[in-house]
Amino acid sequence: MAKLKVVNVLGTEVSTVEMNDSVFGIEPHNQAMFDLVLSERAALRQGTHKTKVRTEVSGGGRKPWKQKGTGRARQGSIRSPQWRGGGIVFGPTPLKNYQLKINKKVKKLALKSGWSLKVKENQIILLDDITFKNPSSKDFVKMLENVKANTRKVLLILDGNEEDFNTYLSSRNIDNVLIAFSTEVLLDDLLNAKSIITTEKTLKVIEGRLA
Repeated sequence: MAKLKVVNVLGTEVSTVEMNDSVFGIEPHNQAMFDLVLSERAALRQGTHKTKVRTEVSGGGRKPWKQKGTGRARQGSIRSPQWRGGGIVFGPTPLKNYQLKINKKVKKLALKSGWSLKVKENQIILLDDITFKNPSSKDFVKMLENVKANTRKVLLILDGNEEDFNTYLSSRNIDNVLIAFSTEVLLDDLLNAKSIITTEKTLKVIEGRLA
């Protein structure tokens, strides 16, 4: 069984917790992680790009010159695609769907691989409690120093209940601290983090969802 230390906000070890090896102790599956990260990034695309076709460009109602007798090529409108300022023929439309399908079993395998990788790299910091009586960024930064978190990229995972509200307010304006909730942790954020901070209770919830 994978064992993780549980510390308090002062950085003092208070206990250890055994984690399920089927979630936190598997051999990371690189292809599954690659597929899930690709799917997550694709889902974040807004797809709001749009260009105008010739029917949407203003002007061009009159024929530029008569059909015959000028010696020039026939033209029907100055808003045809070959004219400068004309409509775009095969431009992007908001109808394009960037969603990439990924099987549920592959997604679960990828998340297990990500968590197992972070356990191997000792980048998970488990706290017994992260609640703050009052919002204070100063106290949160002090807590990061106490638990020796790598402050380059910190992923803070909360439950999302009322008890976490002050913690959320204390951490949301700190550079390099990304906040996620236990129900929606992205693998991309998990892999990019240098330190992952959460509570024993929250990690057990994640474990139960993936086991």
